[in-house]
Amino acid sequence: MPKSDLRITILGTSFSISANEDSAYLESLLAYFRSAVENTQKKTGIEDPLKLAIITGFLLCDELQKKQKNDFDQHDFQEAEKLLLDMIVRVDKVLEDKG
Repeated sequence: MPKSDLRITILGTSFSISANEDSAYLESLLAYFRSAVENTQKKTGIEDPLKLAIITGFLLCDELQKKQKNDFDQHDFQEAEKLLLDMIVRVDKVLEDKG
């Protein structure tokens, strides 16, 4: 995949990045981050760009950790369900053989 460039202007700073991602994807990340910054600013009333960036980054990390934990828990649940159903089939077979 060719590199895409993205111009970021946010929190009083401006710079460009280059990444091995589609430009539409990079734009969607930037839009998500901008929204997160706006929400953080509304909730906290903080105006300092550095503090806003740090708090927003921290909140996004929290969001990511919770999502990963939920995904992991869902996978564990599905695996446990599969094992349980397999055990039920085996128990039924043993009971049928003895009956």
